[in-house]
Amino acid sequence: MLVGQRTSDLVGQTDLLRVHSLSELSGSNIYLKCEFQNPGGSIKDRAAKQLIEDAMERGELKPGMTVVEGTAGNTGIGLALVAKSFGLNMLAVMPNDQSPEKERMIALHGGQLKTVDPVPFKNPNHFYHTARRIAEERDDCWWANQFENTSNARAHYLHTGPEIWQQLNGNIDTFVSVAGTGGTIGGNSRYLKEQNPNIDVWLADPDGSGIFEFLRTGEYVSNGSSMTEGIGIMRLVDNFRQARIDHAVNLPDQDLISISRYVREQDGLVLGSSSALNLAAAFAAALNGQLGRNIVTFACDLGERSASKLYNNDYLKQKGLAVEPEPIDQLAARYKQLGERLIAVNWSGDNS
Repeated sequence: MLVGQRTSDLVGQTDLLRVHSLSELSGSNIYLKCEFQNPGGSIKDRAAKQLIEDAMERGELKPGMTVVEGTAGNTGIGLALVAKSFGLNMLAVMPNDQSPEKERMIALHGGQLKTVDPVPFKNPNHFYHTARRIAEERDDCWWANQFENTSNARAHYLHTGPEIWQQLNGNIDTFVSVAGTGGTIGGNSRYLKEQNPNIDVWLADPDGSGIFEFLRTGEYVSNGSSMTEGIGIMRLVDNFRQARIDHAVNLPDQDLISISRYVREQDGLVLGSSSALNLAAAFAAALNGQLGRNIVTFACDLGERSASKLYNNDYLKQKGLAVEPEPIDQLAARYKQLGERLIAVNWSGDNS
């Protein structure tokens, strides 16, 4: 058990959980790394800690300054928590269509919040550009820049990847991850591939993101939309360039409803939307390969941050989604024949 000197010391060293129901169904071991155990409740605490620690070590960030970042929520929560533990302030710039649960958490951790209208990235009022402008206009601010600042991926290369490797004694066959900034899949896949180049890395991508199409054709094209927040990129960023990817799978939001309800009933797990996407993709990976493999993915956060969307029947109906989950045997049969939703890519950012 760890005895920390500040709250940020508690980031990392999360448990690994074998998801019994889906493991038994698929014939392979599906593990969730329980990132909701971090003090800010999500995997983004790891990037937040590394971003701030590296900036302080470089002398860019000093006590009393304000960390500014554009975020869909979880990074803002993590930065607010870590900032306070180092005597810093935090200003999060968020699109105003994100879950109110995340807005409340940023405020509870002492962060300031500025919301902006959701607009395309090329629009100068996009939350990313707004955060950058605020930081550039004030001498007492530092822009975290989670998309391009590779301290993000470094957090996972130095810590998360080694934790996974040690927890399974190197017995890992498949690694599955979504991508938002690309830091999680970038740092973890690079570390794990260095230990064993044969580890099969799967990228999970929702509708509305352009990564799947980029890996397939080299062009960022978005089709549809998704309730997942902070997942999907429409441009090539430095953290994603760290990634090593063998397969990519595109899954619709309807599958997140089915998987989240199934593991809630069978395993007592109440997952957030990005966690449900990870687990759905891990289940798909298990059904498209040899039996008996060890497959690892992340529970990025828990379902309380998705209560107003993934677990809100009125919201789901408004989005044209069926409230009733697809029977798990039907979902499994469909995952065995994913067709164009599954591609082999052998992609490395070094060659992009």
